[in-house]
Amino acid sequence: MIDPALVSAVVAAVDRERVVATAAALVAVPSPTGAEEAAADLLADELADAGCAVTKQEIEPGRANAVGRVRGVGGGPTLMFNGHLDTSYSGDEPWLTGPGFKPEPVIRDDVVLGLGIMNMKGAVACYVEAIRALRDAGVGLAGDLIVAGVAGEIEKAEWGDEYRGATYRGYGAGTRHLVSHGVVADAAVLGEPTGERLVLGHYGTMWARISTSGPFFHTAFSGGRLEENSLVRMHRILDDVIAWIGRWEDRGAYHDLRGVVNLGAIRGGFPWRVSRTPHRTDLFLDIRVPPTMGFDEAEAELRDLVTELRDRHPDSGIDWEVYVTAGGAEIDEDHPVVRAADAAHRAVAGEAPTRARVHWASDASTLTRYGIPSLNYGPISGALPGPEGESVPIASLVRMSASYALLAAEFCGVKT
Repeated sequence: MIDPALVSAVVAAVDRERVVATAAALVAVPSPTGAEEAAADLLADELADAGCAVTKQEIEPGRANAVGRVRGVGGGPTLMFNGHLDTSYSGDEPWLTGPGFKPEPVIRDDVVLGLGIMNMKGAVACYVEAIRALRDAGVGLAGDLIVAGVAGEIEKAEWGDEYRGATYRGYGAGTRHLVSHGVVADAAVLGEPTGERLVLGHYGTMWARISTSGPFFHTAFSGGRLEENSLVRMHRILDDVIAWIGRWEDRGAYHDLRGVVNLGAIRGGFPWRVSRTPHRTDLFLDIRVPPTMGFDEAEAELRDLVTELRDRHPDSGIDWEVYVTAGGAEIDEDHPVVRAADAAHRAVAGEAPTRARVHWASDASTLTRYGIPSLNYGPISGALPGPEGESVPIASLVRMSASYALLAAEFCGVKT
């Protein structure tokens, strides 16, 4: 158990209005993937105000990480709070109209709504408030505490000639830059919206393309040749792909979760010239890979599927590629950072936190591959997708701020 006097001091030092103001300020700065620098600048200012030594890592024009460090007196391990600054959407999508899909914070019924508040600017604000609460409570640490606000975490990837540039460079781009440029720790906590659960493991992903091909010619000469159309050929193989997804659900099982595959996109032909047959039709798959499975094994399963498809549809010109591999992550139940999070949560919430494993991914994928054990533990969030968009209850922001501060004290050690 954490010292009750320390708990009381930290909980009393968390300022509800202050954490809400920080969260709202972060939401108000648009930061879609590829344009995170303004949000990094704001976070850098907040961290400096909280008493951190601050550095800003330039990644490329318009993109940066903000890093704040509270130096301990020595003798304790270093903890990193890691959170991404890029948002899942730009705020300009015409089909996403709710207030939680816009970079304009709204406070309603003790809930903060706005783009990024859930994923994951709310947690980043809690990191800053945790540092302020430790400072205001007069709590010094033995080990260092780092807050890293990073660019480019959202699941996006460059592909082909059409989807190029910083807008599509996500999937850990900022955290890879972070750890390859000197910012490392003994353990990390990521405040993804876990519902205040300790997420001990999550899936990785493999993105793949499977294509069919056919001759390219004018509609006037297509009579009697429908079966050669690459779109029709894709239609023929889809049932086989769907059947394979059923097999993957068993093959990709992890604890009490089944494997999952999303048919993410399909494209073929030329909308501006439908008087021509499509020479190629592409099907794009998001294959969730458990952290216990290597990508060599996952790719071998996909290769076997393609072999089956070619055997069954020899005239369909089937091609394929894997163009994203982002590993899963898991942490041992007995790791000191898990024990520290458990103790902190019990102290603040009055009960043990629930453990979980999930299908979604985080920058724990990158951190664990650099030897930094990582735990996902973050606020309660509104359900997505939904008409309102992203939201987080203020009460959860307050609880998580206190829990993060106590977690840091427990893991890093308190200066005496």
